[in-house]
Amino acid sequence: MSQDLNLQQIAESIPKSLLNASDKDVEALQGIIDQTLEVRDAHKELQRMVKDYTSAKATVAR
Repeated sequence: MSQDLNLQQIAESIPKSLLNASDKDVEALQGIIDQTLEVRDAHKELQRMVKDYTSAKATVAR
């Protein structure tokens, strides 16, 4: 289910701790987010590789 949010709803959902965070804290959080995205992308690639490998093994076994 997709929910459309307006700018005010987004702003109101941001925790006060994040709004009051220092630049250093925000940069650290950005680093965590960047690494998380890299891990997610690597996981998707690994799943694709395993699927391709499994499919190839099944084709050879026939």
